[in-house]
Amino acid sequence: MTHPAVDGPVRHTAEPADPGEPAQLEKPAQLEKPAHPEQPVPGRTPWRTAAVIAAAGVPVGLLWWLLSPSGLNLLTGDPDLAAGTNTATWLPRDLVLAGLCLLAGCIAGSFVAGTKHEQPRPGTVLLVVLAGVAGSLIAWGTGMLSAQWWGAPADTSANASVAFSLRSYAVLAIWPAAIALAIFLNTLFPGSGGKSRT
Repeated sequence: MTHPAVDGPVRHTAEPADPGEPAQLEKPAQLEKPAHPEQPVPGRTPWRTAAVIAAAGVPVGLLWWLLSPSGLNLLTGDPDLAAGTNTATWLPRDLVLAGLCLLAGCIAGSFVAGTKHEQPRPGTVLLVVLAGVAGSLIAWGTGMLSAQWWGAPADTSANASVAFSLRSYAVLAIWPAAIALAIFLNTLFPGSGGKSRT
């Protein structure tokens, strides 16, 4: 039994009807890129962040001298606490710096802590903690320098703490400790948001 002859070229089902038109092949579905891919925020590199944290020691030191007893004493305004010869001013003077360092450390730590989906790297954490140490030292030096420039001269023959100074050097550890604690707590209890801080 013979097959009838077919006029014209033989077409296969996969080929287009018109040989002049290219075959339309189905392309695999491609992953769509987000319209606004997340990019690193300019000016938020770890070194710049660390520099800002350390430089914050200057206003913290100025506030220490402005607010503290035996400094400018703006916090209490009590004239009895204006002179360093009153030993009752020594502890509050240290506590004012401790409170300012705690506040600065918590603020710095909250900015560095990251988000639920993106935690800071160990190198970044170490860098900003060291920046907190530098900020504490700068704050201490700025407060002492402010007292020398704008404060009244003090007779320190009886005790060195009569002059505007820091008696407990452990206060200087509060700022970096607060940064580390804020990052640690954020790691344990991350926020529910997935967006990076800007």
